[in-house]
Amino acid sequence: MRLTHLFHHTRLRRSRAAATAIAVIAGIGIVGVAGTPASATPPGIPSKATAQSQLNALRVAAQGSLTGYSRDLFPHWITISGSCNTREQVLKRDGTSVVVDSSCAAVSGRWYSPYDGATWTAASDVDIDHVVPLAEAWRSGANSWTTSRRQSFANDLTRPQLIAVTDNVNQAKGDQDPSTWQPPLASYRCTYSKMWITVKHAWGLSLQSSEKTALQSMLNTCSS
Repeated sequence: MRLTHLFHHTRLRRSRAAATAIAVIAGIGIVGVAGTPASATPPGIPSKATAQSQLNALRVAAQGSLTGYSRDLFPHWITISGSCNTREQVLKRDGTSVVVDSSCAAVSGRWYSPYDGATWTAASDVDIDHVVPLAEAWRSGANSWTTSRRQSFANDLTRPQLIAVTDNVNQAKGDQDPSTWQPPLASYRCTYSKMWITVKHAWGLSLQSSEKTALQSMLNTCSS
């Protein structure tokens, strides 16, 4: 999230977080406009069977160090098409009735956050989450990558690595793996585990034993 966004919205976070928590407890979304909310659908989410095979194939290793890590080593958001960068591409992909201005900034639309079941009508309330956080990738093998490869990872639109979610929820997640953080909406944890597993598998990243245990438990909740 951009720093200007962070400072501009700090005063709003507590009320939004409280509203989101109420929505999660009640099992409903927060819908700002009439109609059925769109559901963020990143590409490449595998079946349960495929995810299980990928999980079995992942290398288990102790978590690496964050020494030397910087988000700047994972250049994002890069220009994807015309004046649209990666964040703006995901906002358009994951939203409904998204309208952008001449610089590709979303000026209106509706975004459903599957992590917590909330729906927002301002792009400023939405973050683009790296499903496998950049710091987690660094600790899992990306520390040895070239900057070019890290850039590709940070802007990966071909796998389920980027998703539009409630900004507070994204910040609460931080750089945690599934052993310490899972989506508040329990019904999405199956999908989340499949996304996490296939991203780590595709990029050749390792995982910790506790992380694998958590992912297996989440994957076990999947019906397919």
